[in-house]
Amino acid sequence: MSYIKFGTSGWRAILCEDFTIDNVRVLTQAIADYLREEGLADDGVVIGYDARFMGGDFARETARVLAGAGVKSFFCQRDTPTPVIAHELLRRKGAGAINFTASHNPYNYNGVKFSPAWGGPALPETTNDIEKRANAMQGEIVFKDIDLHSAAEQGLYEEIDPREAYFATLKQLIDFDSIVASGMTLAINPLYGSGRGYLDTVLEDAGVKVFKINDTVDPYFGGKPPEPAAEYIEDFIAMIKADSSIGLGLATDGDADRFGIIDSDGAYIEPNYILALLFDYMIRRKGLKGDAARSVATSHLIDAVAAYHGVKVLETPVGFKFIGEYISENKILIGGEESAGLTIKGHVPEKDGILACLLVAEMVAVENKTLRELLTDLYSRVGEFYTKRINIKLSSQLEAALPDKFANPPEKIGTYNITEVIRIDGNKFMLDDGSWMLFRKSGTEPVVRLYAETKKQEALEKLIELGKAFILS
Repeated sequence: MSYIKFGTSGWRAILCEDFTIDNVRVLTQAIADYLREEGLADDGVVIGYDARFMGGDFARETARVLAGAGVKSFFCQRDTPTPVIAHELLRRKGAGAINFTASHNPYNYNGVKFSPAWGGPALPETTNDIEKRANAMQGEIVFKDIDLHSAAEQGLYEEIDPREAYFATLKQLIDFDSIVASGMTLAINPLYGSGRGYLDTVLEDAGVKVFKINDTVDPYFGGKPPEPAAEYIEDFIAMIKADSSIGLGLATDGDADRFGIIDSDGAYIEPNYILALLFDYMIRRKGLKGDAARSVATSHLIDAVAAYHGVKVLETPVGFKFIGEYISENKILIGGEESAGLTIKGHVPEKDGILACLLVAEMVAVENKTLRELLTDLYSRVGEFYTKRINIKLSSQLEAALPDKFANPPEKIGTYNITEVIRIDGNKFMLDDGSWMLFRKSGTEPVVRLYAETKKQEALEKLIELGKAFILS
């Protein structure tokens, strides 16, 4: 059996290779043992899954193993978005949630995300404990299971539909009346994922005109990763460009925790810009006040917005669990990552692509401006920011040289002076003109991810080339 290892968003692996029924059983027993030791097992566990191959089968096997361990399951009746599972966990005050999802990974992956009682993705101290327990049980029969009919009779299994309770919360957070009053037609693209019947339905129920694409079940996700990045939603972009009646395009990924936003002219708007626009909108137009949190890889445009409004930004390692913790502790108004994760105060401490899309629709409706116009206005107040991310492939020789290279960084890179090195997650070089570059080594392949940001668009490619030269030299 293979080693179970949690990454930034749970354990993910290729189906039939590492992601197997046996490994799922062992991991489930490890979670049950952890909850029992923490004194939480009697509070029950919410179980959900996304639209991938065998998601429901893995989830039902988990419910059987939990029942055998005496832990009750609240089992989502159909494939369910990650933020909805988090919402249901908090609503029921459960012990935790086990969610079968590989998010935006290709079709041949599946994964498990465990959320403890506070509702966000489990922090490293929790996942390390569960990993240790699971890997110690590899190859042993350490669990028993109960068929679901018997489990239900014993009060250890209950099927639930968490959608309406989640919708009720969205209706408290979003100004649907303004979206309806705008008369906009919104194009919705769930990318064949578990967001089907969520973003579209809550808008339709409110009376918004909606046009849907890719809203059927397809475990192959149309032959592309279910990620709402520009390169994977070309059909959606082309459709919006060709239809002048569409005011905004809203996409979610495979488990609906990430978002992709298309302006009325078909332009893809990077998540970095969306985060800053929403932060500004929430303070300036909604009258809210509070700090923000962003990952170390996320644009400092949100910092400029914070400075403009006299609030602060908290910087975290990559991984939404760290932002979720701040939301759970009521320390921030909004938190987000450049990889299209976002949530807000008063909501779940987990990425919510559905909420993000609705907030953007509200902002465009209330402001009566396109996203390009809103970004131009924001730039006029806080300055311009331009970002880019690339992957740099490493030879074995270059990979071996990386630790020493980062342990002894240069004083200059090109003509830029390095004013500070931030090592929250990777190595982030702050430069004397306000630009920065971040190098993060992949944990699964010989690749360094290079993130760069400048305040002048023409300087961005130069900075990317300097970063590449630093790694490849």
